Amino acid sequence: MPSLGLPIYGQKQGAGLDARRWRSVEEAAEAREVPPGEFPDDAAAVPEGFTRRGFLQVLGASVALAGLEACKPPRENVVSYVRPPAGVTPSVPSAYATVASRGGYAVGLVVTSHEGRPTKIEGNREHPSSRGGSDAMLQASILDLYDPRRLKGFTRAGRPLGLATVLREVSALARSHAQDGGARLRFLVEPTSSPAVADLRRRILERFPKARFDAWAPVGADAGRAGAALAFGKPLDASASLADADVILSLESDFLALEGDSLRLAREFGARRTAERMNRLYVAESAYTVTGGAADHRFRMRSADVLGFGRAVAAELAAKHGLSQLAPLGAPAGGERAKAAAAVAADLAKARGRSVVLAGDRQPAAVHALAAALNDALGNAGKTVAYRPTALLDPAAGPDRLRALASELEAGKVDALVVTAWNPAHTAPADVPLRKLLPKAKDTIALALREDDTVRAATWKIAATHPLEAWGDLRAADGTASIQQPLIAPLHESMSELELLAAFLDEGDHGSWRIVREGWRRRAGAAGFDGRWDGWLAAGVVAGSAVPPEAVQADLGRVAEAVRAVPAPGAGLELGFAADYKVLDGRFLENAWLQEYPHPVTKLTWDNAAQLSAATAKQLGVASGDLVELSWKGRTLTAPALVVPGHADGSVLLTLGYGQAVAGPVGKGVGHDAYALRTSDAPWFGAGVEVRKTGKRHALATTQEHFSMQGRAIALALDAPELAHAKHELDEHRGPQPTIHEPVDYSKNEYRWGMAIDLSRCIGCGACTVACQAENNIPVVGKEQVLRSREMHWLRVDRYFEGPVEDPASVSQPLACVHCEAAPCEYVCPVNATVHSEEGLNEMVYNRCVGTRYCSNNCPYKVRRFNWLDWHGTLEPTEKMVHNPDVTVRARGVMEKCTYCTQRIEHARIDARSNGRKIGGDEVVSACQQACPTEAIVFGNLNDPGSAVSRRHADARRYDLLHELGTRPRTAYLVKLRNPNPDLA
Repeated sequence: MPSLGLPIYGQKQGAGLDARRWRSVEEAAEAREVPPGEFPDDAAAVPEGFTRRGFLQVLGASVALAGLEACKPPRENVVSYVRPPAGVTPSVPSAYATVASRGGYAVGLVVTSHEGRPTKIEGNREHPSSRGGSDAMLQASILDLYDPRRLKGFTRAGRPLGLATVLREVSALARSHAQDGGARLRFLVEPTSSPAVADLRRRILERFPKARFDAWAPVGADAGRAGAALAFGKPLDASASLADADVILSLESDFLALEGDSLRLAREFGARRTAERMNRLYVAESAYTVTGGAADHRFRMRSADVLGFGRAVAAELAAKHGLSQLAPLGAPAGGERAKAAAAVAADLAKARGRSVVLAGDRQPAAVHALAAALNDALGNAGKTVAYRPTALLDPAAGPDRLRALASELEAGKVDALVVTAWNPAHTAPADVPLRKLLPKAKDTIALALREDDTVRAATWKIAATHPLEAWGDLRAADGTASIQQPLIAPLHESMSELELLAAFLDEGDHGSWRIVREGWRRRAGAAGFDGRWDGWLAAGVVAGSAVPPEAVQADLGRVAEAVRAVPAPGAGLELGFAADYKVLDGRFLENAWLQEYPHPVTKLTWDNAAQLSAATAKQLGVASGDLVELSWKGRTLTAPALVVPGHADGSVLLTLGYGQAVAGPVGKGVGHDAYALRTSDAPWFGAGVEVRKTGKRHALATTQEHFSMQGRAIALALDAPELAHAKHELDEHRGPQPTIHEPVDYSKNEYRWGMAIDLSRCIGCGACTVACQAENNIPVVGKEQVLRSREMHWLRVDRYFEGPVEDPASVSQPLACVHCEAAPCEYVCPVNATVHSEEGLNEMVYNRCVGTRYCSNNCPYKVRRFNWLDWHGTLEPTEKMVHNPDVTVRARGVMEKCTYCTQRIEHARIDARSNGRKIGGDEVVSACQQACPTEAIVFGNLNDPGSAVSRRHADARRYDLLHELGTRPRTAYLVKLRNPNPDLA
């Protein structure tokens, strides 16, 4: 039955709390009705041609079949588990500190292990890069460990080799290059900060002085170091500190999600989004990013225009705020952009020493140099931004090094090429034909986790160990060193980069543990080393290893010369490239959790698309889902269009990493290869792309309009100055409601569990979604099922927009079961499968559920998920290892939802009883809370007035979702506050 368009109770139109918020361009334009039901009309339909074979292929790593070879004993000596090791108790998880590499730098992790089987990844609070937070990619990386499609073993020219044989043959290959000093030996490596790798590389170059190591990464901060070299004469890393930054200007820097120490910066940023001490964020960017969504003022512009905006700010600072030394860098802007630049400059000038200017990785070196000069002039250097020598072994890992290697390959000057970089045959610029040139080397050794384009072109195929299986070490951006310790013996015959490099020194059989440990013994000294080593492993950091920042002074003349040398923005449509929030540069394409994780801004799953603005789409005559042909520099690519609110006019953006020619069951046929258009002279953006509508359509599985709230007041936002006057309005969304039933009094109970979510802190990154999936064994359903609104995530992050489609503000809202005290789902279940506990949890009894779905129909928050099919399938031993043993794996026909991580509550209860104490008010940490990089989510005991959740429930910004229904949810929300500049009102 079509919607009658009647008014909905609680739905208002206006400004402030009552501002109209929408979730898609179509909804904003009221071009069509929002589906009135929870699911589309065909949601219950049986999939066409949905065979068991196809189903398993869709689920890929989440449910693909694996052989028993995956569980064969490790090659190293192990101790039988007949007698459990000391400190290990069956069913009691253990936690170990380790690190992961992000852009070559260390990110501190704490990994939960159940009896030797890693099951969950968290951030390490002691580590300077993570501060306890994590993101979706870190959370999902554990799925890659158990992927049955990983490479296994070693081959040379198709001939299988054992470990001893491959080490012996690599050593023989190395000796064959000793006569000419390695003149025809090359290494193509991933950027890294590993001291152990540095030692091995130094020794290899001592043995083969004419050999060369080239680093390559399609995504990185090369431009930032090049900009620092322009400004300071050294390729330094800029490290911002937002704890004391009152004003932040981002020149297309997505520092809250994808760039730099994003986890640490997100935590510091979130801590300053409170009414008592609120910072102000300005963002100039082309595509809508996570950072742009958190901005108080967002200025949309083409990427090529960002430099001009930065120069306009510099001109204002020079002309009106006493920083005349910036005059050579400045260039005035016109129109609205001049007004914006003037307001930003005035704000920065007022906050000298308490402001920071950040330039993004997608911007050229001149913009980074300009940002460094602005920070220096404003007195920010050494306060809100520090500059250090890079911890990376290769400060430059861009296309120049790759182009030089390609030239040598083409000229036949390379006999042996060792590749440890991630799939350079796929990620190389389109004008560097590395895929065709790799076979020109007589011996190409590829170390990789999975079969890919590079592995297929190589003569030696070496299976790489997963980071959770191998020893190693890394440094953070501030120089802090950490030891990477394995959580499990290798599941398959494989090798680490350390072992492969050591083989060129005839030491491959030493093992990575010995290489790392002995290296640190030499650096730290033998006295008391064993105790210090154990302490480093336990804490996840090597104490005192951070590098102090350098005192810097910008060379303004050199910076001025650099910014003036940048060509004026070209005419025509701009084509941009960006790392992807889900697959990064493509290395996570085979991760099913990340494929189904909705893109934080567009909510697109299982795909990438050509993103463009509504105005540009109208000009081109295209709509979302239309297949378009993009032509640039003699190359073409067909991709679907996606209209994104707030996208800059005259700009088209493609995210990297999709459309890989060699892919497994998860990534095969997913997305479109943006690398096919990316060239070395324009790695991030350039003008002149032509877009032609093909007349064909492509289904885009976006979740943006799923589980609609029908326009009710859900995600609330206010300008900070309005909060004092909004009490009456907020009171309409909280407090007791009239009821004919006597409410249950939980105040006399020992525990009353609840949650609070601060929308001011939430940046919409979606780390909580994947953390919940990993913790609670939530299945993947595939693109076809997402199109039917059957995704199974217990916790979704809705993004609401307000204002015009061309330039909207946004509010992100995590939403799971809110555990109503008067839950509408409970009194419609005919079998009492959903019940209330004495501590206030809305619980599911899976064995009682018969799948009527009455509870889902009666849930006003649309947070219950039904198992339409047997999503988990038939699992072999490897796949089962990823499951949390404390959480039931649900079957077909069963309803499920958020449980407030009841398994964690029970672990805390057992521990408290064992020690004769009460559970602390903040002791239980839910999975979503633990992952959140901004600490937007808190959980705990509402009957403890000192708990963090009690304090947030009592906050002046607190409100309840759909309060008018009288459900009395246990999850409270805090209104999002913005801090706009009055001069830009």
